[in-house]
Amino acid sequence: MDAPPITPGELLCLGSSLAFSGLFYYLYRKKARVMARIQEAPKLQVDDDLPALVSAADGRCLPYVALEGIVLPAKAALTSHYHEGLQGVIQKLLLKEHRLIWNSLARSWSESERVLSEQVYTVPFLLASPDTEAVMPVSVESPLRAVSLPLETVYERFQQPAHGFRDLLGQYLSGEKPKGILETEEMLRVGAGLTGIGELALHLDGSLHLQPPAQGGEYFLCLGDWQTVLAELESASGLWKGAAMLCAAAGLAVLLHALCRAYRRARLKQQREDKEPEGEGAGDEGPEDSCVICLTRPRECVLLGCGHICCCFRCFQALPTRLCPICRGPIDRVVPLYQA
Repeated sequence: MDAPPITPGELLCLGSSLAFSGLFYYLYRKKARVMARIQEAPKLQVDDDLPALVSAADGRCLPYVALEGIVLPAKAALTSHYHEGLQGVIQKLLLKEHRLIWNSLARSWSESERVLSEQVYTVPFLLASPDTEAVMPVSVESPLRAVSLPLETVYERFQQPAHGFRDLLGQYLSGEKPKGILETEEMLRVGAGLTGIGELALHLDGSLHLQPPAQGGEYFLCLGDWQTVLAELESASGLWKGAAMLCAAAGLAVLLHALCRAYRRARLKQQREDKEPEGEGAGDEGPEDSCVICLTRPRECVLLGCGHICCCFRCFQALPTRLCPICRGPIDRVVPLYQA
């Protein structure tokens, strides 16, 4: 029975590589579409012409724009817990526990972390023009629905615990060592430059609102300009593209290996089939000194007077007439043939 052209292990590797390649290519294309949409979006700033521009659009709405401005609170701002006078509109308080876990396979300690507490506070805020306060600001809606929060770390402290001898002994026996607790505070500060990418709408009361796109698309809030968002997306897109190409190359290598092996097997089988008829033909002819009558036993006698050596003694005795089977001449007598 012929072996299958591809083994189960190779089939599993081929299927896995193609599946991962398809997944990574889908993620790459998704990032590429977002990048293309950001590049095509109008690049606007908060100024006096903005309300007229939005009111002239269909439905008094621009589906996808990149809007730059500075952050101002719509009401009372949030105050930092650790810095007096530092105010913001989004505040994130994070408490993480860092531990060392003993890895018995690697025979070493590996670090892990666990979130003990995470609190996010936000107040309504606006995007305003950095030049003058007379320009109508834009209200930023649903900032927590953005792809990532545009926060800066304003406070960070790592507290290491004090360990006694009994604590150290228990840690080595359990395989876990507390390393410390990291306490951080992140804020979107008042006055920071912010770029929002989303839907810009003009409400009936004449106020402008930047909000998540209603027709699909990702909502971005980023410190800096729109090119910063584009650079981050390009980096992620390149990563997914490289991963897709790597998985596709691995699948192609497995497929080529299986095809080469199948070709070598087919070629070897063909060579064997070509040799079989030659061997059979050689067997039918028999050795060169075989009897011309039975073609199996060697030639054993000399027929006189013609002198032909052509048959074995048993076939000579079985001749119906005393005639040479080669020349049909009469046989006077027979002399045994001895081959050294």
